Amino acid sequence: MESFAWACDRLVVDASMTVLTRSPEIFRRKAPHLAEHPAIRLIEGDICSFGFPRERFTHVIHGAAHASANLNREEPLAIMDTIVDGTRRALDFAVEAQAGRFLMISSGAVYGSQPPEMTHVAESYNGGPEVTDPRSVYGEAKRLAEQTCAVYADTHRLTCPIARGFGFVGPHLPLDTQFTIGKIIGDCLAGRDIEIRGDGRVYRSYLYAADLAIWLWTILARGQSRRAYNMGSERGLSTTELAEVVARELAPETAVRVTEQESRGAPERFVPETSRARKELGLCEWVTLEEGIRRTAMWARGGAK
Repeated sequence: MESFAWACDRLVVDASMTVLTRSPEIFRRKAPHLAEHPAIRLIEGDICSFGFPRERFTHVIHGAAHASANLNREEPLAIMDTIVDGTRRALDFAVEAQAGRFLMISSGAVYGSQPPEMTHVAESYNGGPEVTDPRSVYGEAKRLAEQTCAVYADTHRLTCPIARGFGFVGPHLPLDTQFTIGKIIGDCLAGRDIEIRGDGRVYRSYLYAADLAIWLWTILARGQSRRAYNMGSERGLSTTELAEVVARELAPETAVRVTEQESRGAPERFVPETSRARKELGLCEWVTLEEGIRRTAMWARGGAK
């Protein structure tokens, strides 16, 4: 939405965006400059039951899903309903609105646990979540949502590219929830030492939000139907390495403490291989992790939108 508003203002794009939100009032308090933008209209509703606007739409972007670790533990069926039933509802709307393209924002969680010998997971990897583990409900629901998109693409001639997201950093990232990089940035900005729970060997990567927006728009406009594109940075860092990078950029005096000794097992990884997006769509990582951390901190301090 930020990038769309910017394009309308700076590039004189003749377009409009209708945004479904459960609470327009809460959204207005969070981002009044977007809620009041003349090219953006908010409508109230839940993804599983919203009433269809009667206009025609050329493109639909579907990203509604719960991503709360607590909800995943406490109400897994609510996550499944939102992702699976919500995707079906959004697809039905796209068909009725005669939209030509439908972007499904999925997740790298569809691959399940990344094998320890695999440094980067590609779209060709056929692994998946452990279906008998209730903790897999998010990834398994995303897999079913992708399958639903494939069926609609085949039966309704709807172009449905899929973007599988990994880790990101940038404005609007919560600094006090389960997102590791957000919490580390929040600790630095608050003048707290960084405490890593575990042995610090969980590997993740982080794409900056502006690059994320470019990737999403490009996959929406040019991605092949029923084709998945990994979306993220290929620069994998352990949690300890990430904390050291954040501290160096924002508060060099910050101490980094690891609570457990290094375990003997292989480290956990969640890092994509993105050659499909780079070679087919010409995408790349324009903003470095260090610059992304500085920009996120500036936004959190109120220095930028």
